[in-house]
Amino acid sequence: MTSFLIALAVLILGYIVYGYIVDRIIVTDPKREMPAYTMRDGVDYVPMSTWKVFLIQFLNIAGLGPIFGAIMGIMFGPAAFLWIVFGTIFGGAVHDFLSGVISIRMNGASLPEIVGSELGKSVKLVMRVFSILLLILVGANFVVNPAAIIANLFDASGGSILTEPFFWVSLIFVYYILATLLPIDKLIGRLYPLFGFALLFMALGIMGYMLFGDVTIPDGFADGLYNRHPNAESMPIFPMMFVSIACGAISGFHATQSPMMARCLKNEKYARPIFFGAMVAEGIVALIWAAATITFVGGYDGIEGFKPAVLVNEISKSWLGKFGGILAILGVVAAPITTGDTALRSARLIAADFLHVKQDKIIRRLMISLPIFAVTFVFLLVDYSVLWRYFAWSNQTLSVFTLMAVTAYLARHRRNFVVSLIPALFMTVVCVTYILFSPEGLRLDYTLSVSVAVGVAALLLLLFVRDVLMIKHHHVPAENHK
Repeated sequence: MTSFLIALAVLILGYIVYGYIVDRIIVTDPKREMPAYTMRDGVDYVPMSTWKVFLIQFLNIAGLGPIFGAIMGIMFGPAAFLWIVFGTIFGGAVHDFLSGVISIRMNGASLPEIVGSELGKSVKLVMRVFSILLLILVGANFVVNPAAIIANLFDASGGSILTEPFFWVSLIFVYYILATLLPIDKLIGRLYPLFGFALLFMALGIMGYMLFGDVTIPDGFADGLYNRHPNAESMPIFPMMFVSIACGAISGFHATQSPMMARCLKNEKYARPIFFGAMVAEGIVALIWAAATITFVGGYDGIEGFKPAVLVNEISKSWLGKFGGILAILGVVAAPITTGDTALRSARLIAADFLHVKQDKIIRRLMISLPIFAVTFVFLLVDYSVLWRYFAWSNQTLSVFTLMAVTAYLARHRRNFVVSLIPALFMTVVCVTYILFSPEGLRLDYTLSVSVAVGVAALLLLLFVRDVLMIKHHHVPAENHK
């Protein structure tokens, strides 16, 4: 219990203290003209209330990530708690906050445009393709999962169309089409606050039961940080845990979502609570579900064999009663849906940005979206477990590109770039090691994989130092604060 409370306090202090430090580095300006007004189109650029923007941003980046990721990640042992806390503060929150602010300053530019402006045209082209494919993977992933869960709920009806996952896949996909095409305040702006409150309320209810109920959180720190995973030899903590827990610590996917809210934020002074704050809130949710998992099953050994969706349902019903069961259904069904729809919407925005197609008319939005919908439907035919594994690696790899672009931006404007450079190099080692060592990758020797990954990170550092030295020999104009 003490370890849990300390972790919770560190997350909150991380927002207050480190969030302030990073804010002073990027220098948010309350007088800046915001793209929600200067680019207002009534579709994607729409000024919205700050509390609503926060809940939409939170649900965009959260979904099932901090729940399922935490459940799968806690199998590695108490090291997962450390990654959730410090990964959130020094990695994920910095990643989300700075990419969100830079998007604001580029008139709500999508992630590939941000990365390309800092790392070059060739990288921009790669990022355009990579980002859209990742977002389509997210959309496909978060159609199949909730559809299967809903179909299982109607299993007792026997032979009904309601028991067919394809029926629910089709229904969810129709909703995705509407959410992608309609103005952001018409569907997403009205549904997301409700679902966001439900997800937060469920997490806080679970935390309340752990704090005041007759339970003990067996965190296991006294026994050390060794790997508790049942397949520890083939699943080492590094890099496997750092990929398993993505949305609860750091996730490149978030940087594809931040521009959507950068186009709706009324004042740049709210960037820290929206972007840094939503990531810390997600870290808290991940911390709660990691602790709840080992508490409910009685320790790390009891997790194996439980499917995350089943475990969430059992915990919620057992600790929160019938109402908790309803929240669990809402959480494991609505949360992924509200991530998948904005993923496809982001894909539309990215494609529209690089094709220079205005999105004020429905026919133009449909023209951009139809190929995205078609490719997403094709991905639905791929095995779900394969989709998820490649999404996880792609997700973390995207965070490397984002952090390197942010670092370049800070260096170019004579700001302290260490806050983003260190997590960028760390995530480089994680992602390269994973793709070389993992079953989904090249399956190379573990020591060799880590060594090559460190070498790649060192090379990136040398290249960056070279570029920084070149920047210092050139005059950089003052950043426009208007």
